[in-house]
Amino acid sequence: MNKKISLILGSGGARGLAHIGVITALQENNFEICSISGCSIGSLIGGIFAAGKLDEFEKWILTIDKYDIVSLLDLSWGNNGLVKGDKIINTLKAMVGDTSIEDLPIAYTAVASDILNSKEVWLNSGPLFDAIRASISLPLFFTPVERHNKILIDGGVLNPVPIAPTFNDDTELKIAVNLGSEQATAPQLTEVAKVHDEGSAVSRFIASLKFEKEEKETNKLGAYEVADKAFDAMQSHLAAAKLAAYPPDVLIEISRNACGTLEFDKAAEMIELGYKTCIESLKNNKLI
Repeated sequence: MNKKISLILGSGGARGLAHIGVITALQENNFEICSISGCSIGSLIGGIFAAGKLDEFEKWILTIDKYDIVSLLDLSWGNNGLVKGDKIINTLKAMVGDTSIEDLPIAYTAVASDILNSKEVWLNSGPLFDAIRASISLPLFFTPVERHNKILIDGGVLNPVPIAPTFNDDTELKIAVNLGSEQATAPQLTEVAKVHDEGSAVSRFIASLKFEKEEKETNKLGAYEVADKAFDAMQSHLAAAKLAAYPPDVLIEISRNACGTLEFDKAAEMIELGYKTCIESLKNNKLI
């Protein structure tokens, strides 16, 4: 008999591609995902899975190149974010379909942050990609989203591993994925992941966004890298506090050093890491 679970998918940029591997491992071991709560990349992967299009997304993310990335960056000329995000969302809508959360076969909540009132906002109704767009609004990178007189940004700002939306779920287990662990070790590349990574056009393009010299000194970090590392550190400590207060039944931890926030060229590595880490966690908890 399948074990019914609530799945909580945390924030962490490109590390969130590990969520794909986690979901695959859970399904292969007869876990029925009945509910998803996610923020930032967790809301994106969780929403695409809930819509039944995760396989299509995985194939796409593994094959995008430098020019695909560039074409998706619709730069904003305002002062509240670099990228508007419309092209990314429209590309995903074309792949997944413009569905409503109410029509999904499983319960789904995307978590965003109301920056003016310092409150979490749970988005569990309305257009799926409107909720995702609000939840992934990484400060400085994506422009914020205005919704119901609120200014919404990345859910990870206030709650990187949003367990609370699953408290009333009628499921057997709550399984959470934390992408900001300071305890988990960084992964080793397999030969497959190395082939995907070495010489990657996407890798070179993302590297160009870091505004840093190849050989840099610690006190010469670029502006983007300073903001990126600060946000990662903040989320890591906040996640630890939230998880201590509301521990899930199973915690899957991905190292915050596994890859950078925008290193989506490491998809193969992150998916494999998520799969292997999930299997190990399930074995440690004697669930397989």
